[in-house]
Amino acid sequence: MAFLLLAVSAACLGGCKMRSIPGLTTPDFALSTPAPLPAPGEAFPAGAGSSPPGVPVIPNETYTLDSGDKVRIIVFGQDNLSRVYSVDGSGRVAMPLIGAVSARGLTTFELASEIAADLKQKYIKDPKVTVEVETYRPFFILGEVNKPGQYAYVNAMSVEAAVAIAEGYTERAKQRFVRLTRRFGGVMSTVMVPTDYPVQPGDTIYVLERIF
Repeated sequence: MAFLLLAVSAACLGGCKMRSIPGLTTPDFALSTPAPLPAPGEAFPAGAGSSPPGVPVIPNETYTLDSGDKVRIIVFGQDNLSRVYSVDGSGRVAMPLIGAVSARGLTTFELASEIAADLKQKYIKDPKVTVEVETYRPFFILGEVNKPGQYAYVNAMSVEAAVAIAEGYTERAKQRFVRLTRRFGGVMSTVMVPTDYPVQPGDTIYVLERIF
């Protein structure tokens, strides 16, 4: 009988395998989709502020655009085209002459290339275009915080900073890990992360309620 109990226990432990994510180890049940989040710093947008210790700031070329972002587009020698544009709900930027240009999932460099190609087809012989992020899309924080809702993204922020912006935890909040949802590789992924994990624009943070 003791041998049988040991065998059953081993089988249960074998079924509770942990899934490895870059920078984290998370139980299988914590993931809603197979696409993992990057390790801290791998896809973190650049900004004027300093990054948390151990979180490198990398160029905007790695940050992909989506609805809610505002971008400054400069077409050299074309003042009527050079201005700040919003990425609309369909993930597009509406510009004079060329109309709507798809921006969702593109880096600033890729969007500049798309705009230049469209302008070159009919309007400008050799357009020179640059794109930079003017304002990042907001993040969302829900659950056991005092003021859940949508907030403006701040460069180089962590989950802890996001909680502070939402005026802190409630008395019932779990304070070591939160549930974070992010679009990564074209797929919405949800994973449990520690409170020092870096937040990106568009992230949804959910602070869970503790049982005891």
